[in-house]
Amino acid sequence: MPKVTISSVIDAPVERVWARIRDFNGLPDWHPRMVESHIEDGKDASTIGCVRNFQLASGARLREKLLDFSDDNFLVSYSILETPQPLTNHRATLQLRRVTDGDRTYAEWTASFDAAPEEADKLAEGMGANVFQGGFNALKSHFAGQS
Repeated sequence: MPKVTISSVIDAPVERVWARIRDFNGLPDWHPRMVESHIEDGKDASTIGCVRNFQLASGARLREKLLDFSDDNFLVSYSILETPQPLTNHRATLQLRRVTDGDRTYAEWTASFDAAPEEADKLAEGMGANVFQGGFNALKSHFAGQS
């Protein structure tokens, strides 16, 4: 089972970073690879079990189910239900932690999934570099120069 862990430090207080990313339906608002998203069945985006259906800039469509959500722990966990990528049993967590030195945010995005051995490394690398680090880079850019 491949595992991906990407972390970063964002120069903004954890509450501000969380306010930007906490909406499970809000990926297009902060992640450059996501262009449209909606929550299926009219559920609230913080309801455990809700499903977000979103489109990537490439045109691909994914469906993900919210597994855990905590404003107290600045955490969201989800699983991919449908993706054009050849993977199954996906689970990911995005969690923020307070960095008291400079009032910054430590962000960590992890995932595990099953994939054919010949595909696993390529999928993990793309998920880490393009999705997770790409999201962190966008957040760092957004908060750059803001106090």
